[in-house]
Amino acid sequence: MNLAIAEAEKGLATGDGGPFGAVIVRAGKILARAHNEVLKNNDPTCHAEIQAIRAASQKLKCFNLSDCEIYSNCEPCPMCLAAIYWARIPKLYFGATRADAAKIGFADKIIYDAIGGKAACERVEKIQVAREKCLQPFKKWVKMENVTQY
Repeated sequence: MNLAIAEAEKGLATGDGGPFGAVIVRAGKILARAHNEVLKNNDPTCHAEIQAIRAASQKLKCFNLSDCEIYSNCEPCPMCLAAIYWARIPKLYFGATRADAAKIGFADKIIYDAIGGKAACERVEKIQVAREKCLQPFKKWVKMENVTQY
């Protein structure tokens, strides 16, 4: 956890983004460490956990991190938590809570509410179009041999 905190501090010192850091460990060895780089990269997806997952996946040359653990100095936002699930990381250690993050302006409640169907109002208008046409790649996928399911 100390390395995740150090990453958060590093990101603050460089002005790369918010006060968030993450570290991915495999068999007791550090695979990746990262901090929030939203401002540096002008990319809202460059959260610490996602940056660490990207680095670890590149290092291992695989998308499945099921033999890894992730340490984050704060409870991950919904996007990062989803990435942790997609990476199959079975154990997450975190320090500060999402309530702590909300107190300093990083409020994820609206996203959690939207996902849970509890949003008072939708901030994103969702409009379904061309479903049948969009299903064509799906139909091709199920007919393909030797696909890698993820």
